[in-house]
Amino acid sequence: MTLTELRYIVALAQDGNFSRAAERCSVSQPTLSVAIARLEDELGVQLFERGKGFVSPSAVGIRVVEQAQRTLEEAEQVRQIAMWGRNQLQGPLRLGVIHTIGPYLLPLLIQSLRRLAPEMPLAIEENMTASLAEMLRDNEIDVAILALPFDMPGVVTRAVYDEAFKVIVPRGHAWERKQVILPEEVAGDEVLLLKAGNCFRDQVLGACPQVSSPETGVRLGHSIGTIRCMVASGLGVSVLPDSALQYPYSNDLISVIPFAPPAPSRRVALAWRAGFVRPRAIDALLAAFRQLESSAYRLLD
Repeated sequence: MTLTELRYIVALAQDGNFSRAAERCSVSQPTLSVAIARLEDELGVQLFERGKGFVSPSAVGIRVVEQAQRTLEEAEQVRQIAMWGRNQLQGPLRLGVIHTIGPYLLPLLIQSLRRLAPEMPLAIEENMTASLAEMLRDNEIDVAILALPFDMPGVVTRAVYDEAFKVIVPRGHAWERKQVILPEEVAGDEVLLLKAGNCFRDQVLGACPQVSSPETGVRLGHSIGTIRCMVASGLGVSVLPDSALQYPYSNDLISVIPFAPPAPSRRVALAWRAGFVRPRAIDALLAAFRQLESSAYRLLD
């Protein structure tokens, strides 16, 4: 049994046609047919049911093909590990990022990273913190960008920057003339928040506990961008991270009011498995963060 034969049966199962499977594998149809027949003889089972104009995996063939697919994926991982051992900054880096950070940070981070590691593109997964934690554990992503606190066995975290929260109100609002605002003042008006399960919502409620009181009306939005638009339309006020209020996300229909010092903020970190085989890739990401040019991020040593 060879990896080549496993590739052939996976291709045939997916295409359902000897000719198309052979074309996909860049071999002649007789070569593919003979190799699959030889594998069936070796295993002593018929992997495919063949008829006039059709071919499909048998009951046992379905299970064999599924295992063959997993074996091929593991073999590819072996190649990737070897490649990264030669040059850790070559090949995609699987990066997870939470929804409230990705749209605002990534355009700047990618630009910075391309200068440092041009052969290391980012394969990006945007998701909730809980989902990214599972993907990190299951080796579905290599590194995650998320807000602290985050504690997971076998995972290393490195804080990279702090980001202040700011209040936004529609133009003409009674708070518009305020130079600064206190967290306890964010009440008594319709407050727009992200839906439950989002860590940024929890951070806002932690910074401004009066928002959750019965006297404060609360409306929910699916994303920071949606909330920003709802405020601009005059539906209420909100608290957003500074990066979501910088150009090109600023809006003439909203006013931004900073909190009085010390302003509520979030601390953002990188997280990766302790045994990750590309430590230089992590170093490159950290170096890319250090080159960010935005007033929204207070970089940490």
